[in-house]
This record gives sequence, structure tokens and C-alpha cells, in this order.
Amino acid sequence: MPTARKRARTYDPVKVRKAVEAQLGNVREAVRTLTPEQLARSTRLGEWTVRELVAHIGMAVTAVHRALALPAPARQDATVLDWPFATAASSAAIADFTRGVAEQHPDLDAYLTDVDRTLTELLDAHPGTRLLETNAGALPLADYLVTRTVELVVHTDDLNAAVPGLDVPHDRQALAACTRLLADTLASKAPGGSTEVRIPPYAVVQCVEGPKHTRGTPPNVVETDPLTWIRLATGRRTWQGALDEAEVSASGERADLGGLLPLMS
Repeated sequence: MPTARKRARTYDPVKVRKAVEAQLGNVREAVRTLTPEQLARSTRLGEWTVRELVAHIGMAVTAVHRALALPAPARQDATVLDWPFATAASSAAIADFTRGVAEQHPDLDAYLTDVDRTLTELLDAHPGTRLLETNAGALPLADYLVTRTVELVVHTDDLNAAVPGLDVPHDRQALAACTRLLADTLASKAPGGSTEVRIPPYAVVQCVEGPKHTRGTPPNVVETDPLTWIRLATGRRTWQGALDEAEVSASGERADLGGLLPLMS
């Protein structure tokens, strides 16, 4: 759990909604091209096949549907920064639910089309301020949609890894929101100002206890690209592996983030 509460970044709800819809659309277009053999391929997610991964992507979006079907909580008691720390506790239930969804929906194109349609209807019908009961606590709908960009971007990357050449594109706004939320999660987990983590062009955060940097070149700097950062934060890539492959640069005695990663698993 985070050691200190950090004020959550604000996100443009219109851009976040468009990002969620766009990334779901990118996945839908790609799924239409998958053959039965490709759907049966293994993934880097344990025993899940590509079929189960696609089912999970749809399920991650319909978490909005399930939350809106419940009574609204009386008050907000969480922020988007609480969500990444709450995901691991639900992993077993999520795996079981995913297998059930894959079995119930043999036509994945039809399934994702229905998910897309009903999501649009729900977002048109409910304001972003509507509170939802989530696995992290009570959050406004607009904030919960930010967490859906993480689900969509991370699992799009999983899908691309499982099916070479598929190359599902990442919507720029979805990638930006995902990168920023995971960067802020690091700053919440390791509060401080001694280390600057740069993930151009989307995020820069200060973290790790120690002497605070105020001007000039920071003494401790970590820099990487958005997808590498997302893989590090979610356990798809190890810190040492990324260093060895020059996918991340780290300078300074407090620039070793290996003990803080992954943030989600």
C-alpha cells in the first residue's frame, strides 16, 4: 500500500471518455481479423489464451456497467491513486470471471460490439460525477474511466505480444492517461523529491526520499518510453532486464527503482 496520500492528478473527462472508446475500438478492429488458431495461442498471462485475454478486455470495460447497476455510494472515499494498489487482491476472482466470459461469448466480435454500444449508452445517461463502488472504494465515474485506460492499454500490449504482427495501435490519449496514472502511483508509493522519473512525452514525477532537487540537472534521473514504463509498472518487464536492454536509463545513487516495481501485478 502507498505510504502517503498524494493529491490525484486531474484528467479531462471528455478526453478520457474518447480515449476509452477509441482504444476499445482499436481492439475490436483487430479482434475481427484473428483466426481460430490465433485465438488459441498462449499469452504472457499465465494460462490465458488470446481468446480469454480478449474476453478480459471486454470484461474490464463492463466493470463500468456492473458498477452503474449498483446503488451509488453515499460519498467518495478513494481516488484514482488507490486503484492500482487494489487490483492484486481481486486477481483470482478476475481470472475465474474471465474464463466464464470467454465460454459465454464464442463470438468475440459480437461481444465487443455490444460492450461498445452499451458503454456509449451508459456514459450518455450518467454524469461523470456519479459515484461508483469499485474494488478501490467509491470513485466518480469520470475517475474510474481513467483506470479503464490502464486496463485497455496494458492488455492491448499483451495482445500484441501474443500475436506477432497484429500491431493493435494505442490511442494517444489512452496511452497518456495510463502512463500518467502509473507514474503518479510510483510517486505515491515512494514519496519524496530526490529522484526524477521522466516518461516523455507524457509524464515527469518526483519520488523517493532524500535530498530534494530544486534547480538544475537532478542528481538522480530515470528515463524511459511509455510502453516500457507500463511494462515495468505492471510486471511485464523486469527492471534489470530493461536496464540490460537499454530500454531505461538510470543515473544517480537513488535511481534504482528495482525494489519499487512492479506497482501492479
